[in-house]
Amino acid sequence: MTAQIILKIDVDTLRGTLEGVPNLIQCFNSHQVPATFLFSLGPDHTGRAIKRVFRPGFLNKVSRTSVIEHYGLKTLLYGTLLPGPDIGIKARHIIKNTLTQGFDVGIHTWDHIAWQDGVKEANQLWTHALMDKAYERFYDIYGEPCRVHGAAGWQMNDYAYQWLDDKRFLVSSDCRGSYPFLPIINGKHLSCPQLPTTLPTLDELIGVNELNETNVAQHVLSLTANTDQALQVFTLHAELEGMKLIHVLDQLIQGWKQQHYEFVTMTDYALGITTPLPYCEMQWKEINGRSGLLMCQHIGNEN
Repeated sequence: MTAQIILKIDVDTLRGTLEGVPNLIQCFNSHQVPATFLFSLGPDHTGRAIKRVFRPGFLNKVSRTSVIEHYGLKTLLYGTLLPGPDIGIKARHIIKNTLTQGFDVGIHTWDHIAWQDGVKEANQLWTHALMDKAYERFYDIYGEPCRVHGAAGWQMNDYAYQWLDDKRFLVSSDCRGSYPFLPIINGKHLSCPQLPTTLPTLDELIGVNELNETNVAQHVLSLTANTDQALQVFTLHAELEGMKLIHVLDQLIQGWKQQHYEFVTMTDYALGITTPLPYCEMQWKEINGRSGLLMCQHIGNEN
């Protein structure tokens, strides 16, 4: 059986939507590979991430990944010195065109910073309010309900998982892990499949263990070579791989083709599920190269 890989693009900012998404579409079309774009659909409040300065590992990550170069000074002021622009309004034509171009689309979040920094401890009212806003904006843009989700920053809570079931989502990718599964939340077996991110992201790798833009692609490709893993999920960002790191993405796609991977979207994979998926519980864990705790698939006897 041919191993498969999903290219999942998190689109966090207005700049990433306006500039990174068209670049990525051009790249994917040139390679003739499908991909899944997950959009932030509300205000861009990227500047408010400054409060993460006290989070362990945050300053180290910022120093490694050239935040100003990748995101731009203007973006880093949104929500503080500059008002946060509404991505779903300002970049509506780009968001809509992505589906027109034949790509898989879904919801990333309403307000990326609010979700990433607040959902872990949020109550049901707050959680569902943000998810409902994104769901309604998606319907307004595309004229159809959303069926694909991927949480900002791999941050979720119990209410969010239940919301996906209540809205009958086809598939979601809200955590880190090793293989597709169905989540168990508070002992309840849910029905929306999770396709966890299986590979480290470029911003987690660059600047660590002598990895840089010239050799990071080969490192990632070494992780996907000679493995019996049936599905890999690689998360990339419109602000990084869609801009300054697009040459790295080009190398990765060529490498995965040489490794004989079949490129699929989240939707196509979910529609192709023919055997029951295993159930797994969730846990909060640290991931090398990223600050804070991330939602992760609990496997076997992991602590």
